[in-house]
Amino acid sequence: MSHPRESHGATGEGALSARMGIEYIELTPQRVVARMPVDGNTQPYGLLHGGASCVLAETVASIGSALYAGPERFAVGTELNASHHRSATSGYVTAVAVQLHSGRSTATYDVAVTDDRDQRICTARVTCMLRDKIPSP
Repeated sequence: MSHPRESHGATGEGALSARMGIEYIELTPQRVVARMPVDGNTQPYGLLHGGASCVLAETVASIGSALYAGPERFAVGTELNASHHRSATSGYVTAVAVQLHSGRSTATYDVAVTDDRDQRICTARVTCMLRDKIPSP
């Protein structure tokens, strides 16, 4: 069995990211930007699902945390707080994660999710725990 960092790594190439259609625009430990289509990520009323916004927010923060952690460590989400401000029904939503805290054992990001008109859809705060990589046997 491969280690999470080896199979998905800091590039966010996990199955859920691909299923959601997440595309990466900017990747640094201090700032991660990605976008996701509304189409295919809606709830029954045709609005962007709040859970989809949360997936996008946790994904960008986790990638930033993994980049900050470096190759000998990995990041796992431990806290997600999200406020949904308005709905989106088409186009793309874009998440910008900005590092708020960069410690030895945790990293925290402020994430703004906006629509194609740059209106804020969701505001989230995500904290990730930074763990040492498990040595291979």
